[in-house]
Amino acid sequence: MKRRTLDLVFGVGGVLLAGLLAILGLVMKDNADFAKTYVHEQLSEQQISFKTADTLTDVEKKSACLNKYAGTALDTGKKAECYANDFIALHLAEGAKAAKYEGATYATLGGEVTKAKAAVADAKTAGKPTEDLQKAADAVAGLRETAFKGETLRGLLLTSYGFSVFGEKGGQAETVCFLVALVLLLASIAGFIHAFTTSKDKVVLAGDHRA
Repeated sequence: MKRRTLDLVFGVGGVLLAGLLAILGLVMKDNADFAKTYVHEQLSEQQISFKTADTLTDVEKKSACLNKYAGTALDTGKKAECYANDFIALHLAEGAKAAKYEGATYATLGGEVTKAKAAVADAKTAGKPTEDLQKAADAVAGLRETAFKGETLRGLLLTSYGFSVFGEKGGQAETVCFLVALVLLLASIAGFIHAFTTSKDKVVLAGDHRA
C-alpha cells in the first residue's frame, strides 16, 4: 500500500471519529448542564438555608461541611448531601437517643407505637389509670412522625445529590470526549500534511516478492 493512501485513510478515519466524539461530548455537556440547572432550581425552590456559624451547636460545629456552608442557601447537590447527612440525620439520631430509642428509625418505631397503644388498651380493659401510658404512646407516635418527615426529606435531598453526581460525571465525560476529539483531529491534520508531502510512489507494508 502506498504511504499517501495509508495516511489519507487514517486521516479521514480520525476526522470521522473526532466528529463522533465531539457529538458525544455535546450530548454529555447538555446532560451535565441540565442536571446542574435542574438540581439548583429544585433545591432553591425549597428555600432551605444552613444555620449561621454562630448558631451551630457544639455537635454541629464538628461537621466540616456545616461550617463550610454556614449561612448559605441549600442550592447544590453537595449542600444537599451535607444537610441530609450532617444535619437531618444528626438531629434524628439525637431525638431518638433523648427518647431512649437510640438508633431507632421510622420503620423500627412502628413496633414501639404498637406496643404503646396495646399497653393503653390493656390498662383500660383492666380499669387502671392510662394517663401516663397515653402520654408515652403519644410521645413515641410523635417521634415516629418526626422520623418519617425527617427521613423523607433526607431521602429527597440525597436523591438530588445523586442526580447532581450523574451531572458531574457527564461533565467529566464531556471533557474527555472533547480532549480525545481534539487529539484525533490534530493527528488527522498531521496525517493529511504528511500525505501530501510524501512521494506518491513511496510504499509501506509491501511484501517481499523476491524468488
